[in-house]
Amino acid sequence: MITIRPAWISFGGTAAIVTSMSLILGLDAAASSRQSITSVLLIVAVADYLSDSLSVHVYQEAEQLESREAFRSTLANFVTRLLVALSFVVLVITLPRDVLVAVTLAWGFLLLALLTFGIARARGARVGKEIAKHVVIAAIVIVTSRWLGTWIVGSFG
Repeated sequence: MITIRPAWISFGGTAAIVTSMSLILGLDAAASSRQSITSVLLIVAVADYLSDSLSVHVYQEAEQLESREAFRSTLANFVTRLLVALSFVVLVITLPRDVLVAVTLAWGFLLLALLTFGIARARGARVGKEIAKHVVIAAIVIVTSRWLGTWIVGSFG
């Protein structure tokens, strides 16, 4: 039986959560269509997440991690990213535009808090402090993305 280690999903999960929220909010601010937002999420899920997973895999090989272990963590990293991204695609496809941003934020921050909770507990760290730290950093990325979307429309729209 294969045990999924937190390290295998934490990097990919966090990246997919924050990236998906940022893309949805930034593209929404840029007045992108539902089709465009869905396309971008899926393209990133395939191109960026596969290339990042490959990069992690090559790094692990360079660190001389056992081949089977490197492959399992690479696969877990990619699958985690893909599943998270697909959960956001479902939101974009099914939700009315007027609630998409609010539900995206709620879903993303819930996923981030759950992931952080599990890792903080495993480390014996203060859960509330870790969640707050991660939420603040994610919020900065998301606000910046939203601002960029607004700026693009104002400058080029």
